Amino acid sequence: MNQYIRLLWVLLTARFRPACPVLGPCYTSFRVGLTDLDMLRHVNNGVYLSMGDVGRMDLLLRSGLWARLKRTMPFAVVAAETIQFSRPLNLWQAFRLETCVLGWDDRFFYLQQRFLRGEQAVATAVVALRFLRRSGGTVGPEEVLATAGQQLASPVLPPWVANWSTAMRGLRQQ
Repeated sequence: MNQYIRLLWVLLTARFRPACPVLGPCYTSFRVGLTDLDMLRHVNNGVYLSMGDVGRMDLLLRSGLWARLKRTMPFAVVAAETIQFSRPLNLWQAFRLETCVLGWDDRFFYLQQRFLRGEQAVATAVVALRFLRRSGGTVGPEEVLATAGQQLASPVLPPWVANWSTAMRGLRQQ
C-alpha cells in the first residue's frame, strides 16, 4: 500500500468522525497530492485502487467492525476488483470516497466504492473481499458478521455483480 500517510490519518481520526452503518455508506475525504499523479497530471489509475484500501479500512473502523474482529478474526484481502473511470481528478482537488457493501455470498463480501467530486462520480470500483484466518484458511461472511455481533441477511446482489464474481472465479481455473 502506498497510502501510508492517508491510512495513518484515518487510523488516528476515526474515533473523532461520525460512526457509519456496517453496510455503509462510509464517506472518506481526500485531496489529490503530487504523488497521486501520473504523466498526464491526473490521478493514476492504480492510485484509485490504493485509496480504496484506505476507504475500506475507514468503513471497518467507523462501523465498529474492526474493534470486534481484531482479536479473534482474520484480515481482509481483495480477491478481485474492477474499476470504471468517467472523469479525471487533478492536483489539489478535494473528493470523497463512498464505500458501501453491496452484499455477500458464501465466500465474498462485495463492496462498491465511488470516488465523488461534489455529487458526481468520477470513478466507481467494485471489490470482492474475503477474510483469511491468520492461522490459515478462510472465514465466510456469515461468520465474520456473527463474530461482529451482526445478524444481517445479504442484500440482493445486482445480477451483474453475481455474473462478474462467477467470471472471476472461472479465471482462476484456467
